[in-house]
Amino acid sequence: MTSTTPGLWVHPENDPRATGVDPVGEKETLWEYLCRYRMTLVMKCEGLDASQLARRAVPPSTLSLLGLVRHLANVEHHWFRRVLEGRDERGPFELPGYPDVDFDGALPDATCVDEAWDAWHRAVEVADDCFAGEDLGREVPYDGGTVEARDVLLHVLEEYARHMGHVDLLRECIDGRTGL
Repeated sequence: MTSTTPGLWVHPENDPRATGVDPVGEKETLWEYLCRYRMTLVMKCEGLDASQLARRAVPPSTLSLLGLVRHLANVEHHWFRRVLEGRDERGPFELPGYPDVDFDGALPDATCVDEAWDAWHRAVEVADDCFAGEDLGREVPYDGGTVEARDVLLHVLEEYARHMGHVDLLRECIDGRTGL
C-alpha cells in the first residue's frame, strides 16, 4: 500500500480501515476500533521479510514487529479464550516461567513468521466468534474476582492502542515509512 502523499502511509481515500461502517452503540463502536487496530498491525507489517519483521527496536529491547504479532496473539487468546470462555489453555506463544517468549522467540525465519501470523489469525477468529453474541455487562470470574466482558474488550483495545505506537516506530526504523 503505497501513498502518493508524502508522510502518509496510505492516502485517506484508499485507507482500508475507513470501512464506511457507522457503528451503533457501545459494543459495535468498541469492536470497530479493535478491528481497525488489527488492520493497522497487518498494514504496518506488509511487505517486510522475516529479517525485517524480527529486527529489534534498540538494545537491549526485544521489541520487534514479529514479537508484537506473537504477543498480540497471546493477548487475544488470553482475554477471549481464557477469560471470556473460561478455557484453561496456554497461549500460542507462552511457556511457563518464561514471560517474554513471545518476543524472545521472534526469530528472523520464514517459518517463525508464518507460525506467528497463523496463530494471530486463529486467535482473532476465535475472539470474533467468542464476542459476537457477548453481552458487555456479563461478569466472568477473573483473578480471584469478576470482570465484565466490557472490561475484557477494553483491555484488548488498550493493548492494541499502546502497541500501535510501537508498530509505527518500528516500521519507520526499518524503511522510513510513517503516517496513518
